[in-house]
Amino acid sequence: MLDRVSKLFLTMALMAGINVTLLPGQAQQPSQPAAGQPAQPQKNWKDRAEYDIYNAIVKEQDANKRLTLLNTWKEKYPASDYAPERLQVYLTTYNALNQPDKVIAAGNEVLQQDPKNLTALYLITMNTPRLTKPGLDDLGSGEKAGNGLISNLDMFFAADKKPASTSDADWTKARNQTEELAHVTLGWVALQRKDDDAAEKEFGKALQLNPNNAQVSYWLGTAILQEKKPERQAEALFHFARAASLDQAHGGFAAQARQSIDQYFVQAYNKYHGEDAAGLQQLRDLAKSSAMPPANFKIETSDEAKLRKEQDFAKQNPSMALWQNLKQELTGANGEQYFSSNMKGAEVPGGAGGVQKFKGKLISEKPAVRPKELVLGIADANSPEVTLILDAALPGKADPGTEIEFSGVPKAFSSSPFNVTFDVEKKNVAGWPGKEAAAPRRTGAKKRPPR
Repeated sequence: MLDRVSKLFLTMALMAGINVTLLPGQAQQPSQPAAGQPAQPQKNWKDRAEYDIYNAIVKEQDANKRLTLLNTWKEKYPASDYAPERLQVYLTTYNALNQPDKVIAAGNEVLQQDPKNLTALYLITMNTPRLTKPGLDDLGSGEKAGNGLISNLDMFFAADKKPASTSDADWTKARNQTEELAHVTLGWVALQRKDDDAAEKEFGKALQLNPNNAQVSYWLGTAILQEKKPERQAEALFHFARAASLDQAHGGFAAQARQSIDQYFVQAYNKYHGEDAAGLQQLRDLAKSSAMPPANFKIETSDEAKLRKEQDFAKQNPSMALWQNLKQELTGANGEQYFSSNMKGAEVPGGAGGVQKFKGKLISEKPAVRPKELVLGIADANSPEVTLILDAALPGKADPGTEIEFSGVPKAFSSSPFNVTFDVEKKNVAGWPGKEAAAPRRTGAKKRPPR
């Protein structure tokens, strides 16, 4: 993203470099000084050989070869009248060779001679975030250059500075890109200094100028995350989602980098909220639509999502929710005490002052016909969790898996294997399908045959 230097700016940078075509022995005519300012001294080539080196540099398209020629020029003519212009060519050449440390060093030299040099300010600002291990001085240079760009935007992009061949729209675009770059670098510098609040502000300004900048969205998310404020973690996830979702044609990362960021985003989202494919996609879609999250944006934490699901489940399945809570207490470290103090000898209370009824699936019955003892699974249809001791036999029999509803008085509890025994009146059992066997049919006495 930071390498997006407009053609217009490059043209301006070249114009700010060597702009002389005089032959050896010819002096460059100084520009007319402003009122009250001393005239600039004339510049001359030392000899034809110096001019030839310069001419070769101007024509050379290969940055490595151009650097070799520059070094030759500097070695043979260290005190050249065109040393300041040469330094700027060093600056643009180092930039072409992707040597950010040397760009910054050369740029600082240029700024010592010309503190408002647009080329130096721009290239230092652009190259500072490219440093892999920036030192304090490097961060200071980037900050100074970024602020220098912002402070002098009106001068750099004044109407009378606009090339005749440049449209007003392109001139405004170049200004906005330059301002964006400055805020991006100032945010990056603040991020390295762990000044997350300042970094967040600068990245926010950059996104106002250019909403489609995935790198800035990623850094903004990082700044918010590093603030370690739980209430703002959702915002950080939003910016990571945007960084992971923008395609390269719209300011996004290249495919490989975007895949890596997406993996990080998914892991962070799942850790914060829990696995939720639908929620994840909704967040991606929302982040694609805007550079900033909407007002009052929120993502449930995993604990909040768990609680909401438990509350929803309890509303839809109150008896099952109560049983799960009871089982959680009974299987805890103080299960025996909980049973003795809260359950034993009394019916489990239900809603509106009534008695709680539970539903379970039949696992076994004793005896097989007309049983007085049933074993049921409640939370797990295959796990014998409760034993019902009936005051009277049930009619007939039922198949395993039959759903039985009951209410009763807990009288015993076993933690291993887990089981709660209830005393249950026959009338408090519902869902039993068995029926009493039909009474034998009586027939009249056979008549004796006549003798």
